[in-house]
Amino acid sequence: MGRNVTRRTVVSVDLGAVPSTRQKRDELAAEEPLEIRLRKQPLAVTMRTPGHDIDLAMGFLLSEGVIGKADDVLTAQLCAGTDTPNTYNVVDVVLDSHVPPPVTDPSRNFYTTSSCGVCGKASIDAVRTRSRFDVTGDAMRISARVLAGLPDKLRAAQRAFDRTGGLHAAGLFTAGGDLLVLREDVGRHNAVDKVIGWALREGRLPLAGHVLMVSGRASFELTQKAWMAGLPLLAAVSAPSTLAVDLAGEAGMTLVGFLREPRMNIYAGAQRVTF
Repeated sequence: MGRNVTRRTVVSVDLGAVPSTRQKRDELAAEEPLEIRLRKQPLAVTMRTPGHDIDLAMGFLLSEGVIGKADDVLTAQLCAGTDTPNTYNVVDVVLDSHVPPPVTDPSRNFYTTSSCGVCGKASIDAVRTRSRFDVTGDAMRISARVLAGLPDKLRAAQRAFDRTGGLHAAGLFTAGGDLLVLREDVGRHNAVDKVIGWALREGRLPLAGHVLMVSGRASFELTQKAWMAGLPLLAAVSAPSTLAVDLAGEAGMTLVGFLREPRMNIYAGAQRVTF
């Protein structure tokens, strides 16, 4: 069994016609801290599901504006850390000499949790990172029928969720509805960072003409991460926040929420969805 899923003994309670209790082994989504370091100096700690940690670190650095392309990173490697036994919950990144170090700002707190990536940051201004990619001119079009089918495709590929019921998912799709990559994590922002990190390392940025589909709600932070990767369309099965809608409009992105076949709400950029 991989580190992303673990087993625990639980008491199962059934309050049906004949109430009963029994002990059983249950599978849970793993949650462990990951420390991201730059040249061995701590930068961020996030609570995540182990797996694809290099992609997570790379996606995080891109979405925070620390790097803009894969060549900005000389090396990125998992380190043993100080735990006994070694848990490899540290990623150490060495940037190329031309990349300026991130500016230290007391208003920013890079500690994040699995439930909310930017709760510790002091203000919206502190996280409104400008993307290097302009998506306003992205002329992609996607059929509403294709878009409506993405949640089922995302759900069908969630193998760890089938076992635990406790993981968010993010999937990168083509405009034709083909799934390119899916990542799962206890933190929805981590799942998105893992997808973006994969695309970064594969040399696919900017992700013009692609769709990012997420299993939860569309927050300000997820919208920002999509923008930073050059994605023209973010779709979510649940609701967006007001700040997410405002940011999507500002960036020229398309934002779709409550995407549950046969319905959806288009909150920004409706011109990219065809009927």
